[in-house]
Parts: sequence; structure tokens; C-alpha cells
Amino acid sequence: MIQRDPWKGILDEDEKILWQGRPDCKFKLSLGQFVGGLFGLTFAGFALFWMISVFMAAGGFFWMFGLLHFIVGAVMAGFSLVGPAYKCRHTWYTLTDRRAFIATDMIFKGKFLNFYPITSETHLTFQDGNPASVYFHNGFRTTKKNSQNIGIGFERIQDGATVYRHMRDIQKRHPA
Repeated sequence: MIQRDPWKGILDEDEKILWQGRPDCKFKLSLGQFVGGLFGLTFAGFALFWMISVFMAAGGFFWMFGLLHFIVGAVMAGFSLVGPAYKCRHTWYTLTDRRAFIATDMIFKGKFLNFYPITSETHLTFQDGNPASVYFHNGFRTTKKNSQNIGIGFERIQDGATVYRHMRDIQKRHPA
């Protein structure tokens, strides 16, 4: 059986893969997840309270108008708690001797492969820990009120120090 090279057509002819990995997906509850989950549960709880009150007072099917609000609150709570873990489980990292690749496969967004050249101009940030993170690009997340600068990189990886060293070596070999 002939195996097809999944990197054919993506990597340059003499480009070599130095490291591949995935983020550590152990459950970690952040403040944002907690607040989002709490808001969703509060929203769903109020809708449930309203539906029960209306059913007890009026009967019939009028209580069903609260179902949409209950479902929205439950989905908000669930996604706040489970969404980051889902994204983590569907993310893959690759470092070559020239570029960093981040691949994702999300249900509603589909498959994406983003790459970021590593040059002497690339600002690297190493966040030590167990697991560690290495950031190599800045992106922006826009909200209704403002835009927020976010770091893009290999997040929550077990061999972060090694990956960071590889990137520093790439910077020395490949000037901008």
C-alpha cells in the first residue's frame, strides 16, 4: 500500500519538520469560562422559573415561549465550560525549520491550517509552566466595544522549552 505524504504541496521542497505536538487538554477552568457558565446558568434558570410559573398560573402551552430562552442559556453555559476543551482536542501544532503551523478542525468552521514564518523579526514569548506555551504572532479579537490583542502560538505544550529553543535556532539561521 502506498502512503501519501500529507505535507506534500504544503511544505517547501527542502523544508523539514522539527516538531509536532498537541495542546494539553486537561480541564482548566478560567475566570472567563466561569463567568460565561454562570451567566448561562442564570439565564436558563430564570427561563425555567418563568416557564414553571406560567404553567402553574395559566396552564396550556404558553409556557413553551420560555423554551427558547432556556435552551439559549443552557447552550451558553455548556459552551463556556466545554468549548475550550473541544477546541483543544481539535488542534494540532507543527514546527518546521521555517514556519509554525496551527491546524484546527472545528464543527461549524471546518478545517483550517494557518502558518506563521519564523524569522529574526519574529517576537517570541515563552510562558514557562507545566504545560508551557510559546507565542510567535499577535492577532486581534474585535468585540462591540474594542479590539483585544491576543497572542497566537503553541499553547499548553509539554515540551515548550525545547520548542522555544528550536524557534530561537531558526531565528539565527533565517534572517528576515
